[in-house]
Amino acid sequence: DDLTRLIDTANAPIFGIDIKGNVTEWNAKASSLLGYRKEEAMGKNLVQTFITEDYKASVDGVLASALIGKETANFEFPMFTKFGERRDILLNATTRRGPNQEVIGVIGVGQDITQIREITSEAERVADDLSRLIESANAPIFGVDLKGMVTEWNRKAADMLKFSKAETMGKNLVQNFIQ
Repeated sequence: DDLTRLIDTANAPIFGIDIKGNVTEWNAKASSLLGYRKEEAMGKNLVQTFITEDYKASVDGVLASALIGKETANFEFPMFTKFGERRDILLNATTRRGPNQEVIGVIGVGQDITQIREITSEAERVADDLSRLIESANAPIFGVDLKGMVTEWNRKAADMLKFSKAETMGKNLVQNFIQ
C-alpha cells in the first residue's frame, strides 16, 4: 500500500517496534545507513541489538514514553553500523496505534546528522585555535563591532594599554580608549 511504499522509499531511516521493543519496520535507508538488511533487523530487540551500552537507558526511555503516548522530537543518540562506524541520529519517536486506537508500537523517523556533527566539531576546534592564537599573540590585538564597541582584547593589549579585557569589552573603543 501507499504507506508501506512511503516508508520503504523515504530518504530517512525509519524503523518501527512493537510493544515489546522488537523491530517491525526497517526501511531501505536504515539498511543502507547501518548496513543491516531488513531481514537481519526484523524481530530483533531494537535497543538491545542496535543501541550502544551508553545510550540504551535513554533510548529505551524515549521508546517507553512513546509506548504510553508521549512522543519525542529531536532526540540525539549514536548508532553503530554493522561495520562498527558511528552514526549520530536525530530521532522523532511517534506512537503507533492500531485500528481501535490501541498502542501497538512506535515508529521512529531519524536523520543522520553525523556529517553535521563532524563539521560543527571542526569549526569549534578552529575557533578554539584562533581564540588561543589571539590571546597568546605577542602583539596587541583588539576587535570592534560595526558600532565601534570592543569585542576582543587580548593579553598583550591589556599589558600595553593597562586596561583589562573586562574593562574594555562592550565599550566604545574611540570614546573610551583613544586619546
